[in-house]
Amino acid sequence: MRAVWKHVLAGVGLFTCAGAAAASAQQGDQWPIVGRWDLTVASGDTSFPSWLEVQRSGNHALVGRFVGRVGSARPIANIALNGNSFRFAIPPQWESGNDDLRVEGTIAGEQLSGTLTEPDGARRTWTATRAPALRRVVAPVWGTPIALFDGRNMSAWKPFAGESQWSVVNGVLTNAKGGANLATRQTFADFKLHLEFRYPKNGNSGVYLRGRYEAQIEDSDGLEPSSNHLGGIYGFLPPNVDAARKPGVWQTYDITLVGRLVSVVLNGRPVITEQEIPGITGGALDSNEGMPGPIFLQGDHGPVEYRNIFIRPARSPAGKSVP
Repeated sequence: MRAVWKHVLAGVGLFTCAGAAAASAQQGDQWPIVGRWDLTVASGDTSFPSWLEVQRSGNHALVGRFVGRVGSARPIANIALNGNSFRFAIPPQWESGNDDLRVEGTIAGEQLSGTLTEPDGARRTWTATRAPALRRVVAPVWGTPIALFDGRNMSAWKPFAGESQWSVVNGVLTNAKGGANLATRQTFADFKLHLEFRYPKNGNSGVYLRGRYEAQIEDSDGLEPSSNHLGGIYGFLPPNVDAARKPGVWQTYDITLVGRLVSVVLNGRPVITEQEIPGITGGALDSNEGMPGPIFLQGDHGPVEYRNIFIRPARSPAGKSVP
């Protein structure tokens, strides 16, 4: 009898496990929106990038994060899902207007599309594709360092998004006041980047990796470490210590980016070590995360200086760029 019940209970256990697995698979099919998405938002004759992450919270709720045209990743408290349609709203951040930013969309396989209503009432359309994982299967082989600025000229760079205030002054790449940003003419996938920078009191700039992920530059000496302060990946990753120096003093960044994994050394101190960057940060050039991109220096916030900018791109063992 004990043997019979043993087999019966084993069968019940197998049925329960199978049922749980089937329920889990079925529930997974009901949540196709879960994951990270790279958005392109139409804005008149142009467009701008955006980013969305959707996560399950318990058995019934969906939550997430959203990055708009500018600003940091903002939490989404609730994403309402009805069949293949969804919607959410978040408070305004740096946008003009006082209403919530509202997003509505539909799911079609590995693509999303919908509308975005800005806090000022402007209504825009958008499309999205699932963000790539960017996991590297082999360790990088580093190539020959390239001088992006050696103190002589700006030939490796081009200004954009405004009137350029950049020039070379006494061997220093100098932004006299708020104006255009500056991007390299060459694009890069994985790399080691070294640069030195200096800003005045209350200075603010940033270094965008692949033109999409901002390593913050800001007068934050003595402040609690934050993703919005010097040493952080803006809105996502805070530095683990405050390694900032006072304004008016030269400082150094040594940044390694491999796939989504970033390591940041600020003034000789490791402040972020092989942490994943979830998605693009506000102000990114585009949302094509699977593609190489430029290094770009933020110049629209105010005066800042750079010198000794070198990059060492990754190469595969065969000598080709790592995909």
